[in-house]
Amino acid sequence: MKLLFSEYKSDYNNYIFPYAIWGFPEAGETPASLFDQGFLPSSRDLDRFYLCRHVRVELKEFEPSSENRRVLRKGSGVSAKLIPRAEFEFTAKRRDFYKTYADIRFGKDVMSYERLDALFTSTITSHLLVFTDTHTHAEMGAATLYIEGDMAYYYYAFYDLNYYARNLGMHMMTFAVDLFRKKGFRHLYLGSCYSQNALYKTQFAGAEFFNGVQWSRNLDELKYLISREKKEVHQHLLETLEYRDIFCDGKLEKLVATSRMKVELKVG
Repeated sequence: MKLLFSEYKSDYNNYIFPYAIWGFPEAGETPASLFDQGFLPSSRDLDRFYLCRHVRVELKEFEPSSENRRVLRKGSGVSAKLIPRAEFEFTAKRRDFYKTYADIRFGKDVMSYERLDALFTSTITSHLLVFTDTHTHAEMGAATLYIEGDMAYYYYAFYDLNYYARNLGMHMMTFAVDLFRKKGFRHLYLGSCYSQNALYKTQFAGAEFFNGVQWSRNLDELKYLISREKKEVHQHLLETLEYRDIFCDGKLEKLVATSRMKVELKVG
């Protein structure tokens, strides 16, 4: 993997000079290997990735909790089918349905028709998980997925908001976690987690997040990082003694020892 460091605005008074870290796959590398190292796609063609705090589920550790089972029961009468993109008909009716959902949830034209079309024709969508009402046979929603080997990435979900009271969105994600566990997959990636509103992605046994050094299952650490987003910050995270004392036994050496990141510079 090749790395580029894209500079963000500086805070010179506190000597904070941030960079966004971009990863570019090299020959022989696949997207799955970049996911595993803490990167998410920033290109729908999977040729550029960015390092970030995101969540995955170690599926061999997953067993439905009472809350997971409650969510699945609330979605009784819903069936789902996993369909390769090549076999999925992206009809005008579906296109308008997904656009209406996106406009309501994300804001008018935040997802344009052009972006929507690209989502359903790009490499990042290899499969669709399509949900249907078993009583009316009406299509209720769909989730776009990237599947490679024993990993899957649960990307965008679109659904009929008339089913909001039945918690359909959470049902779809919970169903996907359980489905890929039963299929023997190793990981299901669920996207980034930078706010309280995104903590729902961690309500699965085996959930872990990338903390910039390694995959962590310490949800207290994740909540600490999220609460830090709301504060005025004058130090990088790893310079913060409070964080190091609570989560690193006060020693950076612990983090250095567990880091999987290693760069070998080539001269010339």
